[in-house]
Amino acid sequence: MSLVKTDSSDRDFRSLVKELDSDLKIRDGDEHDFYHQFNKIDALKQVLVAYENETAVGCGAIKEFSKDAMEVKRMYVLPYQRGKGIASKILAGLENWASELGYASCVLETGKKQPEAIALYKKSGYRIIPNYGQYIGIENSICFEKTV
Repeated sequence: MSLVKTDSSDRDFRSLVKELDSDLKIRDGDEHDFYHQFNKIDALKQVLVAYENETAVGCGAIKEFSKDAMEVKRMYVLPYQRGKGIASKILAGLENWASELGYASCVLETGKKQPEAIALYKKSGYRIIPNYGQYIGIENSICFEKTV
């Protein structure tokens, strides 16, 4: 498996995000439109796409959250590729990239209806923090942070 640094104009990234959005629409149900408005990908400058035998199998991105933190966005691995550690490698790659850019931490939000994501972030050393920004008061959201 290889990780390629790119941006949100990448065709493979956009294709994976469409699959992610389809999955989230099912998981989030009526709440999907609320979350979807915060997941625009037009201006993401730091994107990783994971490839297995030249096929895009997963992705993730970071964007500036504050002067000290990057926010992890659009994490996804194709269902038939899960369980191989791809998401952990993407996440570690994003954390390293944030550190290289001079950021001290990564923050992120995920939904309570995404137990695989919650397990990944806990296993990767993220700690639950109070919901931030648009997620304050949103019952389905869980926010995390990790020093990188």
